[in-house]
Formats: sequence, structure tokens, C-alpha cells
Amino acid sequence: MRRIGLAVVVVLGLILSLGSVDAQDAGKVYRVGWLGMASGAPVERNVKAFEQSLRERGWVSGKNLVVEYRSAEGKYERLPDLAAELVRLKPQVIVAGVTPAVQAAKTATSTIPIVMVTVGDPIGEGLIMSLAHPGGNITGLTLTPTGEIWGKQLQLLSETIPDARRIVFLWNPANAAAPRAVKAVQAAAPLLGVQLQVVSARGPEEFEQAFRAMSKTRPQALFVLVDGMFFAHRIRLADLALVHSLPTMLATKDYVEAGGLMSYGADYPDLYRRAAIYVDKLLKGAKPADLPVEQPTKFELIINLKTAKALGLTIPRSVLGRADQIIE
Repeated sequence: MRRIGLAVVVVLGLILSLGSVDAQDAGKVYRVGWLGMASGAPVERNVKAFEQSLRERGWVSGKNLVVEYRSAEGKYERLPDLAAELVRLKPQVIVAGVTPAVQAAKTATSTIPIVMVTVGDPIGEGLIMSLAHPGGNITGLTLTPTGEIWGKQLQLLSETIPDARRIVFLWNPANAAAPRAVKAVQAAAPLLGVQLQVVSARGPEEFEQAFRAMSKTRPQALFVLVDGMFFAHRIRLADLALVHSLPTMLATKDYVEAGGLMSYGADYPDLYRRAAIYVDKLLKGAKPADLPVEQPTKFELIINLKTAKALGLTIPRSVLGRADQIIE
């Protein structure tokens, strides 16, 4: 009986000691930095998904957590200063979206864990060693499972506009992740019988020039590569595409809601919900080098029939039948 009693005392002692640790942690307010490229309703949708996922894991903003939000508002050149500003606040974790944001955060700190969310090729861009063993202080989620996603987007655009033989591909050379995508789309174009015209724009001040360059070859469709700057100015891009009578393939439904024709890609709110899981683990002591990088599992095809009507375009039933959402 005495042995049993002693065991009970030991167990109770362990429980009480663990409880005291939990109590100390419960009184601590953790800080998370958020480094993004844009703001507005679509970003708020990602923020809402992120914060809801954190709440489900016991992290409540204003109670035991403070999230410091910073946005470059579509200007890549602002990212280094914003990253440095976040590092000075000494957050326990930094969440960074597009590749240039992750690169800026990586330059600003080699010790604070960084959760990337929408990076295309983190290995090729030198951000991590491998998906299974990222190494360093960066982990999180990629935006694309493989480079084939861009070929799939081009294929869907070709199916939607069967007669399109000349398609323009718009990209931003300031985005370090873009060259890989350009090569992938250029490789896919001949297989689809498409003549590809590659046009670039580093900022909104170059949009007019880019569309003038497009018009010279009389293209029949436009493929816009995913990019933080393009996202920040998606309404203007949609308006210009409509003025030039160009059906567009875009990266996310936010572009389609802004007036683009269609998009195919990862579900962004879902990525940010999953990013919160990484933040939770890191705040609880996990090391980023030990957390494998995940690839997206949820993709969606969005079509804007209002835009199709404005373009005088009939979407094939074979494409409509695959749509996850149709905007009418």
C-alpha cells in the first residue's frame, strides 16, 4: 500500500509541475509577424482563415497572441524594410506569402522561424534544402505541387478558347519565382498548338506599354502569371484585358471576382488555414528544420460568366462542368 501511495504522490507531483508550466505559458503573449504583398478584401479572407485556424488551436488575438500585419501594397522594393521592421519587434514566428517576401524575411533573420505560404519553387529558389527536410529557419507550404500546374492552366485556357492559337503570357521579372514558370509555359505551348508571346511588366506603370505590345500580334487570349504585384492591381488588369477583348487565365478566384475570365489554382484560404497549423507547432517549441514542407491539395477552377458575356464568349460545357464556382 505504501508503494502505491508513493506512486500516487509522484504522479500528482508531475501533474502539478506540468500545470505550473502551463500556467506560466498561459500568461505569456506571443507575437507573430505577417509579411504580405497586398491588402483589401481578398487578403482579409486569408487573414480570417488564418486567425480562425489559430483560434481552433487556442491562440486568440489580443489575449495570448499579437499578430503584426505588414503589407508592401504591391511594391516588392518595400519588402526588405518591412521585414527588418518585423524582426525588430522580435516575433516568435514570421508568416510570409510570396517568394520575394520570404526572401526578404530570410535576409532579415536566420533565427526567427519563417512560415512560407505561397512560394512556387522553394528548393530551386534556395529557400529550403528539401520538402522533407527543409533545414534552416524556413518551413510551410508551396503554392504549386509541380511545375506542371502552369501547363495545366494553359491547357484549360486553350480548351475554353479552342480557336486561340496566339496567347500572350504576362509575367513580372521582379519576381524571383517567375523564370521557372515562364520556361514551363513555353515548353507546354507547342504541345497544345499554341504560339506564345511573352510580355513583362514590373509595375502598374508598365501595364499600358505591355498591352500595347500584346496588341501588335493580335492575341486571342491572355495568361497572367501569379504575382503579388499583379494581385494588388488585379482590377486594373481585368479592365485592360476587357478593353483589349482578351479572355484571361489567372491564378486565383480573387482575380476572377475582379473581372477576369477564369482561374485555376490552389485554394488560398485553405493554404492560410494550414499555415496556422505550422505557427501553432512553432509557438509550442517545434523547430522549422524538423517540419516538412507541404504542397497544396485543394485546387479550384473559377469562371466568370459575366466577363464571358462581355467578351461575347461561350464557355464550352466540358469546361463549365469542371468549374468549382461560376460567377454569374
